[in-house]
Amino acid sequence: MQMKQIAIIGPTASGKSDLAIEMALRHNAYILSIDSLSIYKEIDIASAKPSKEELATIRHFGVDEIYLNSHFDVAIFIKRYQEVYQKAQEDGKNLIIVGGTSFYLKSMSAGLSELPHYTEQTKEQVAKMLHDLPTAYNYLNTLDPEYMQHVRASDAYRIEKMLLLAIESQCSPTEWFSTHPPQPVINDIEIFNIDVSRELLRQRIEKRTHKMIKMGLVDEVAMLEYKYGRDHNAMKAIGIIEVLEFLDGFVTKEEMVEKIITHTAQLAKRQQTFNRTQFQKAQTTSLEQLPSLITEHLI
Repeated sequence: MQMKQIAIIGPTASGKSDLAIEMALRHNAYILSIDSLSIYKEIDIASAKPSKEELATIRHFGVDEIYLNSHFDVAIFIKRYQEVYQKAQEDGKNLIIVGGTSFYLKSMSAGLSELPHYTEQTKEQVAKMLHDLPTAYNYLNTLDPEYMQHVRASDAYRIEKMLLLAIESQCSPTEWFSTHPPQPVINDIEIFNIDVSRELLRQRIEKRTHKMIKMGLVDEVAMLEYKYGRDHNAMKAIGIIEVLEFLDGFVTKEEMVEKIITHTAQLAKRQQTFNRTQFQKAQTTSLEQLPSLITEHLI
């Protein structure tokens, strides 16, 4: 058969994972998760990843693949997608991409610019410069004010990336990206966006948050902090950062739960806005109507 691929996107707690599993069972598909937390082993409750039973039912990729202290970014994800796509082709499977980090999907559609190979000398020089983040930012801002107006002075991750690029290539980020335009990685994909009201979404978020607490979210976060500390980006995720505040004694358990609900609802609103503005050709409809639309595309 000719392999087909689709993407299911939507805000957190909108029912994406259950729909993807249902469709994968019905249409002989693998699932590739685009979720910035589910990729990590041991972050089970905080990421709301599928259960062990669900993961055993359908072959999932992008779930439980690396440990918290491993580096992961969109470029690594794109390489992983290419590997999974090839695997699905070889195995005669369709592919369903699903998750809340739809920035990854957008990056594959728009493409990423090729980057130079960074020498050890460049890496060492940049590491020294990052000891003084304000000065490093000012250096880049003087070199390329146009590009840096979109980078916060506190964004150490992007400052490091632009320093590596500038030092190695000996040109500004704007110059580099203009001569190395991005190449789309994915073209032939139908995107299905779950439309859900804010009121219903808030109810689902509240229900899921209380379920996560009962499942042992606090203990999970305490274990993660003990093993990995707090410096990794994943430890700043919603559902983890609020528990750390509780463990530090800054908030009560009730306040912690309310903060997780509020922050998750705010995230969902941002996700809805991103999906609506960045995927204008997506088929956007209710969760109940999507199965028939997806089936039409995969059969």
